[in-house]
Amino acid sequence: MALIARPFRWFYHEFGVDSIASTGRNAYLIIISRALRMFAYGTNQLILALFFAELNYSDYRIGLFMTLTLLGDVFLGTFLTLIADRFGRRKILFGGSFLMVMTGIIFALFENFWILLFAAVIGVVSATGGDFGPFRTIEESMLSQLTTPTTRSDVLAWYVTISAFGSSIGSEMSGRIIEHLQSRDMTLKAAYHALFWIYAVMGLVNAGLVLLLTKACEADCSPSSDKYSSVPQDDEHTDHDSELETRSDGGQQMPLGEPVAPNLAPAAGPRAWVARWMGPISTPTLKVVYKLWILLAIDSLADGMVPYSLTNYYIDGKFHPSKSTLGDVTSIAYFLTAIGGIFAGPMARKIGLVNTMVFTHIPSSAAVLLFPVPNYFWMAVILLFVRAGLNNMDQAPRSALIAAVVRPEERTAVMGITSMLRTLAATSGPMVTGFLAGGNRFWVAFVAGGAFRLTYDVGLWVIFRSIKLHQHEGGAGSDAVDRTARSRMSEEEVFAVQKSDDEDDYDEEEGEGSDMSRK
Repeated sequence: MALIARPFRWFYHEFGVDSIASTGRNAYLIIISRALRMFAYGTNQLILALFFAELNYSDYRIGLFMTLTLLGDVFLGTFLTLIADRFGRRKILFGGSFLMVMTGIIFALFENFWILLFAAVIGVVSATGGDFGPFRTIEESMLSQLTTPTTRSDVLAWYVTISAFGSSIGSEMSGRIIEHLQSRDMTLKAAYHALFWIYAVMGLVNAGLVLLLTKACEADCSPSSDKYSSVPQDDEHTDHDSELETRSDGGQQMPLGEPVAPNLAPAAGPRAWVARWMGPISTPTLKVVYKLWILLAIDSLADGMVPYSLTNYYIDGKFHPSKSTLGDVTSIAYFLTAIGGIFAGPMARKIGLVNTMVFTHIPSSAAVLLFPVPNYFWMAVILLFVRAGLNNMDQAPRSALIAAVVRPEERTAVMGITSMLRTLAATSGPMVTGFLAGGNRFWVAFVAGGAFRLTYDVGLWVIFRSIKLHQHEGGAGSDAVDRTARSRMSEEEVFAVQKSDDEDDYDEEEGEGSDMSRK
């Protein structure tokens, strides 16, 4: 019996399933919520561009719709994420779920371009198949708060992986449902409308799951939080001396991260309001994330030019497969994305966050660059599978990297701004691609997109390969390493130590015959 259980125990520990178990109920709810949401996105990302084409809208209008939808996501999503910590993370997620329901109902009932555009801009719809809007940023901030540096990359990896399975199932069902409805004498246009009812129902389910989340998911802005009690005082002063600001009313100094009292001098009023609602970001943090934001903007521009929805549109126009075949291909692509995501956590522990992000993303970028070359459907499908299988392996390490280099109270704001900049960069992509497609130069979008993605990969490795991690989370990782020493270790060294500790825990469990999770 022990021999049979051994592979399962190995998988449980090596692939980070125990990290989810140790994080608790909220992690399960957040992961399930996103999986169902991505299922909904999967049902409509396959048909969104095809839906507008069926309504006889031009390629330019399709590109305009996607661009303006992304712009709506920028402003609405950024505003909601920046106030989430103060207003309440669960309240924002519940409101986003309501907007998702509203958008699904409008798309199911209306065909007017401007009504659909209005619903997409102020509501929640995935124009590219990605998870834009307020959900992902807030959920990743919740998971970063609920986890430790040791468990975080594993939990975030499963967060991405399970959501990819949701997208895969949604895409598969989308093609099958359309063919089934057409076989019952329903028009293609009516079948597209029917899929958006599924989208609305998933919004309702998401709202129900949000209500089950506990208060532990909310931000704790108290300066006496336990998160800071374990950080050595000398390190805290060394790391954040540059964050002190002199007050004009008395010469005393206060950290920028502290809430500003309402009885400050009038000159500080506007800044105090921004600090209260938007969550200030310290100068040391900005010095790090500025570089990352620029690189992510380049990558997002590339993704915006060739999202899966427009990729499906390109395949449909060039090779003319049936809708069920296109749905099968998209479903397999998302399934490969999910499989790849499983290995992101273990790989990050072995070779580091940045190396995982770069060396898995480069082949995916090359597949995008070469995508217009094949003249046979099966060759294009292989390139799509290479792109999809490796494309999302950088997502969990990227979120873990951001969480590891910023202070805990800054995470939601930094992740919100990161999401905003990525979405903003992606907004121009569909319009450019729509213009190129209208001039029979659709292929240029893939070549340019692949080149931009490779630029991001090289820049990320050159700038961030030696970055220091977990300087604001002393003691949250491994007990075997002194907190001060850990804050000065490179990411490769940190993950080497974490891997060693994990193996020690596993060996102890083997000797004792225990199924306890490592701490």
